[in-house]
Order: sequence, then structure tokens, then C-alpha cells
Amino acid sequence: MDPKNIKKEYSNGEVTIVWQSGLCIHSTKCWKGQAGLPQVFNPAEKPWIKPEGASTERIIAQVKQCPSGALSYYMNTGKEGNEEVVSSEHIVEVSKNGPLLVYGNIQVKDKEGRITLKNKVTAFCRCGASGNKPYCDGSHRKINFRDE
Repeated sequence: MDPKNIKKEYSNGEVTIVWQSGLCIHSTKCWKGQAGLPQVFNPAEKPWIKPEGASTERIIAQVKQCPSGALSYYMNTGKEGNEEVVSSEHIVEVSKNGPLLVYGNIQVKDKEGRITLKNKVTAFCRCGASGNKPYCDGSHRKINFRDE
């Protein structure tokens, strides 16, 4: 397993939270600020995700706020939460001092011509330092990338 792309699952019995380290841009939206859910997501503790800390509905709402798609969920009945249908509208947002966020269902073609289907939100590198290009891996924070 690639240590830069770890995939872990955490369940409360009803919902399973899936975290993929290689997609995480460390936006802190899962745990920090008034909109965060530190009872479930706390990077200072191990395990850092404790799904028993909130209701299933609250967890799902929080996971849906993840800008990179590093957090997803599925109901333990088998329905994939990250397969949610997104409207055909596409929105592109430049995040301050961070990645380019593309909302909607898109196809990404890599330099070898392979196509990857992405849905919900995809974070693309703007700083040039990502080790996971074209996607953001949070390197903008390490190099102190700033909008001009």
C-alpha cells in the first residue's frame, strides 16, 4: 500500500466514513471552526475519526462539506454516499490561497490519456507543488502559497 494514499474506514453501525489520505488537502473543514464536527473528527487523537461522536445525519452532512472528496461515506446497507447524483451544473471556485475547486460530475484525462470520473467536488492544484498532480494534496500550505 502506498503510504501517501492510505484508505481507512470508520463505522458507527449505520454509516461508514471513508477517509483517503491521498485526496486530503487538509482544509480543516471537518473539525475546525463553527461548522466543524470535532466530536467526530479530531486529528490530535487516535483514531482521529470517532463516528460514535455524533448522529448519522450530522456525520453525513459534515462529510458532504469535504472540498477534496477525501472523506466519503456509505450506509451500511450498501448504498454508497459518495455516489450521490450531482446536478449537471458545473461550478469552478478558486479557493483563497488554495486549490481550484470544481463542483459537479467531470471526467479528468491524465497525460497518458486515462480517464477518471469524479463527482461532487474535485480539488485541482494551483500552486504547482502537489505530489498528486493534477489534484491538490495540501502542499500549498507547506510552501505558503498565496494568491497574488
